[in-house]
Amino acid sequence: MKKLLSSVAALAAGTLMSLNVFAADHEITVAYFLEWPMPFQHAKETGAYEKALGKKINWVSFDTGTAMSAAMASGDVHISVSQGLPPFVVATSAGQDLQIIDVAVSYSDNDNCVVASALEIDKSNAGELAGKKVAVPLGTAAHYGFLKQMGHFKVDLGSLNVVDMAPAEGAAALAQGSVDMACGWGGGLRRMKEHGNVLLTGAEKEALGILVLDVTSAPAGFVAEHGDEVAKFLKVTADANAAWNAGGSGAQAMLPVIAQDSGMDEAATADTMSTFTFPSVDEQLSSKWLGGGVQNFMKGVADVFVNAGAIDKAKSSYAENVNTGPLKAASMM
Repeated sequence: MKKLLSSVAALAAGTLMSLNVFAADHEITVAYFLEWPMPFQHAKETGAYEKALGKKINWVSFDTGTAMSAAMASGDVHISVSQGLPPFVVATSAGQDLQIIDVAVSYSDNDNCVVASALEIDKSNAGELAGKKVAVPLGTAAHYGFLKQMGHFKVDLGSLNVVDMAPAEGAAALAQGSVDMACGWGGGLRRMKEHGNVLLTGAEKEALGILVLDVTSAPAGFVAEHGDEVAKFLKVTADANAAWNAGGSGAQAMLPVIAQDSGMDEAATADTMSTFTFPSVDEQLSSKWLGGGVQNFMKGVADVFVNAGAIDKAKSSYAENVNTGPLKAASMM
């Protein structure tokens, strides 16, 4: 596990490359997830981002937040939408100079671990997971939640056979009986639930301090060089979120566009998004989120990863990895 995640440190060297790598004079590249429906996708498909920034945007889909970190380290991606906070913490703990520029989504009920039905294991007998094989996308929000849940249930991590699998792979392995438990989110999690049960609900996880949120992130150098464009990007995102949060016919009209771009049907899209919360800009800038809460939470996540042997060390503070400047500028637009 440590060997795999420590490779992020080597990738972090890519952030030292010249800003010419970003080639942002005429176009930028933005990372996002498929089967992870969000309001920004309506703006993506209607060309709102290109209109606001006045340049071409290349949208590239990824399977995990760790892959997003690697792409930003190499200069191949300039902005990552909805990167999980734990992979962001892993990358920055390894020295990658990334910054959070907004809170993309909160989703305690849409990131979890599922135990195979045949085992008949739930929160009342979770100790029976000892010795089992578990599919976990390492360095992600699901990995963090897995570690915290195992700690809560006092399951010895050393007794588990943990294999690194993206959610879609983990869902397939659980369906085939190749693993006893799988962790993930989105479409992968929905498919996992067809073959098993969760140990804790989203509310139960939050009560234990297991928050689940994604952020929009970018290399610090790119934000410094293109702050105005980043603010315009965040303004488009905020407007899309506000339109969705308002509900009614406006949100209903957005649904089929979001569903198509996500590679999902409308029913699954609506079901998934019903478990999502998209904080307003004012909420994001509050003490609960980017006004201090996220910074403190990142330190807690890093400490959990250090204790689990997933990363070598945590930073003393993650305050410098949050940049609210562009979001504040967006709020004035």
